[in-house]
Amino acid sequence: MLLRVDPSSPEPLFQQLADQVRRAVARGELTAGARLPAARELSTSLDINLHTVLRAYQELRDEGVIELRRGRGAVVARTDDLAALHEAVDQVVQTARRLHVPPATTLALLKEALR
Repeated sequence: MLLRVDPSSPEPLFQQLADQVRRAVARGELTAGARLPAARELSTSLDINLHTVLRAYQELRDEGVIELRRGRGAVVARTDDLAALHEAVDQVVQTARRLHVPPATTLALLKEALR
């Protein structure tokens, strides 16, 4: 899995990393037991602070997405079957397109509904 960050983005770097891992798990690209790059290795390859990577990993750990294991690093904890959710999201996207609702508005509505 290739992780990237955009230093010019208003989104914090740790959030960019965490979001990429969440999306990869949701899409099935990362499955239970998959190992993420070591924090030190990732910080070096992305040329970012080690604590930035650790913060992303800690957030993912707190959400139950990954487990942090001493000596083994970050491992994907679980992958739920998200097929039903993917279908529901596809329906929302199709409806938004049919109604000509801009993606930003659709996203805002979804975020509000999740609160």
